[in-house]
Amino acid sequence: MTRIVPVLGDITQQEVDAVVNAANNGMRGGGGVDGAIHRAGGAAVLRDCVARFPDGLATGDAGYTTAGDLPTRWVIHTVGPDYGSGQRDRSLLTSCYRRSLEIADELGATTIAFPLISAGIYAWPLDDAIAAAVDTIAESGTAVEEVRLVARDQRIFAEVERALSARGLGI
Repeated sequence: MTRIVPVLGDITQQEVDAVVNAANNGMRGGGGVDGAIHRAGGAAVLRDCVARFPDGLATGDAGYTTAGDLPTRWVIHTVGPDYGSGQRDRSLLTSCYRRSLEIADELGATTIAFPLISAGIYAWPLDDAIAAAVDTIAESGTAVEEVRLVARDQRIFAEVERALSARGLGI
């Protein structure tokens, strides 16, 4: 069974097999988590994005690149729905987690770190963003042994801990 672990910190500092990037459709870097991962990973991440995703990536899908200078082997990029712009189909959000875990399984990753996809600049309501992450990961059947849900601040970390505890998944 996959262990889901809440982490307070910086996703670019996670020493895991793969980190998940909350990317945009263009796959050329951006703001928030996307910008942080591209800055920390360096030019190699962008070069690999251009090579692997010349036409970008669809909302709800995922793919991987090198991690460049990050302390991980791979970056799994996924494009979450932009709630603030009217993309409110929850199945696109849960698809991000499912597809990312499928890619992790293909790569043989046993540890992975996720941000809360779409909960930042894409404005997905925090409670539902957490529920979508926790429920989808818990029900995935992935071979990944440990999934870290990385929260950028104490308030979000506490909310993730509460959600895990309420589902009997707390550590």
